Amino acid sequence: LGVPTWSRGGIICTGESYKDKVKLTFMRGRDLDDPDGLFNVPAIGVRRAVDLRDGDTLGTVALRALIRRAVAANLTGPS
Repeated sequence: LGVPTWSRGGIICTGESYKDKVKLTFMRGRDLDDPDGLFNVPAIGVRRAVDLRDGDTLGTVALRALIRRAVAANLTGPS
């Protein structure tokens, strides 16, 4: 069944569901500015993640901007 993966010019992020959260892992998260403070999981190499738990809110404008930065990073080439 696998892990949902979003890509454009490379993997943008993956989405994983756990018993207590949903995790969005951005493959080049370390390369991305995060002015809205969405990343709430310590970096693992170049990856950073957002954990969402029941009751959490996530601004769609901030998430959309983060995704756009991830796409731009992929399209500009290796970090």
